[in-house]
Amino acid sequence: MDALECLHTRRSIRKYTDKNVSDDLIKQLLEAAMTAPSAGNSQPWHFVVIRDRKILDTISTTHEYSKMCKEVNCAILVCGDMKLNYKDFWVQDCSAATMNILYAVHALGLGAVWCGVYPVEKKIEDFKKFFKLPEDIIPLSLIPIGYPAQKSGRVERYKEERVHKEIW
Repeated sequence: MDALECLHTRRSIRKYTDKNVSDDLIKQLLEAAMTAPSAGNSQPWHFVVIRDRKILDTISTTHEYSKMCKEVNCAILVCGDMKLNYKDFWVQDCSAATMNILYAVHALGLGAVWCGVYPVEKKIEDFKKFFKLPEDIIPLSLIPIGYPAQKSGRVERYKEERVHKEIW
């Protein structure tokens, strides 16, 4: 898939088939995530690959925007490592890794949606406790991944009035 086509046609997918996502595809997604740019090349990310059916079902009942976890056989929790945090840019760095996963998902014919965890304190604490995350690890995003059972395509979102030249 052409890079610009991927950017323009990627959409949040919330309906999935029951087809399993292979370990090989998950590895490709993680490789894509780890090619994201990061401040000072700090690469402050860690990833929790979630395949356990009970865990996915539990997430779908505890995170109000992750109901689709009931339909997928895997999800990735993107976390930031405060020990590797370069000048407080971990959120941007882990967001770039999250977006790389989302684009790679689409390019590979899969579907996914970004479910936010950070900066909601209750979600952060719930995920830290549930996944037994070390103190210095903060969950940023949860990405349920599967084969899409809904169509997606390009939506025109360009707004000329939001473009300013030279000065506001």
